[in-house]
Amino acid sequence: MVREDYPYFYETHLHTSESSRCANNSGEEMAMACKEAGYTGIIVTDHNWYGNNCIDGDLPWQEWVEEYCKGYENAKKWGDKNGLQVFFGYESAYKGTEFLIYGVDKLWLKEHYEIKDASVEEQYRLIHEAGGMVIHAHPFRAADYIPQTRLFPDYVDGVEGINATHSSHLSTNHNNPEWDRQAIRYGLEHNLPLTAGSDVHSTFLFGGGMAFKRKLTSIQDFCKAILSGEDYIITNGDEWFSKKGEDIRKGDRV
Repeated sequence: MVREDYPYFYETHLHTSESSRCANNSGEEMAMACKEAGYTGIIVTDHNWYGNNCIDGDLPWQEWVEEYCKGYENAKKWGDKNGLQVFFGYESAYKGTEFLIYGVDKLWLKEHYEIKDASVEEQYRLIHEAGGMVIHAHPFRAADYIPQTRLFPDYVDGVEGINATHSSHLSTNHNNPEWDRQAIRYGLEHNLPLTAGSDVHSTFLFGGGMAFKRKLTSIQDFCKAILSGEDYIITNGDEWFSKKGEDIRKGDRV
C-alpha cells in the first residue's frame, strides 16, 4: 500500500565494471537488471580517481574523464532506448572516507581538474558552486580500506542512512545493520537528510533505494528533492522506512 503512494523508485548508489575495479557488470548490464527489477531510474556512482577505479591513472585528465564516464554513458544509452532514467554521479574518496557526489557532469569534471586533489572542505565548496550535492556514503562502515571513521557534518548535505550492502539479507559483504543505525542517528542528530542506496556492484541486486511520489526529471531535480525536504521513502530491499529512518510498519527506527 505504501509503495502505491511512492511509485517512482531509484537506485542511488551503483557501480559499473567500465570504471569501478570492484564491479562485475557493465553499465548496460546494470541498467538492464535494474529495469527488470522495477526501478524507474538509477544513478551511476563509480569510484573516482582515489577510489577503487580501473582507469589508467597516467592518462591526461581530459582523457581520464572520458574513460571514467563510459560506464554511465553505456548505461544511459541503453536506458534512453528502454525507458530507464540514468543519471550521473560519482563516489569520491578521501583517505578511505567516501562521498556520493550528485549534480555535476562530465564537462564539469573536465573543466575542474582542481577537484582531483581537493580537501573535503574544498570539495564541498566546489560542488556547491556547481549546484551539486555531497552525501556522506556509509559513514560508519568498518573495512580494511577505511583506516578510521571521519565525520564532516559541516561539509556534507546529507547522509547515506541506508546502504543495502549493510542490511539486506541478500548481502554477503560489509553486512552489519548497526552501521545503518549509526548513520541514521548521526544524520538526525545533525539535521542532515537521509538517502538510501544499494552500493551494488553486480546484476545480483539488493533492491535498495529511494521512492518518490513523482518522477524525477534530472540529477539536479534529485538534488532539489533531497535538499528541499520533499517527501520520499527509503529501503534496504527488505523493509521500507520514512525519510527519517522510521520503519513504516512498526514506527520504530531502523
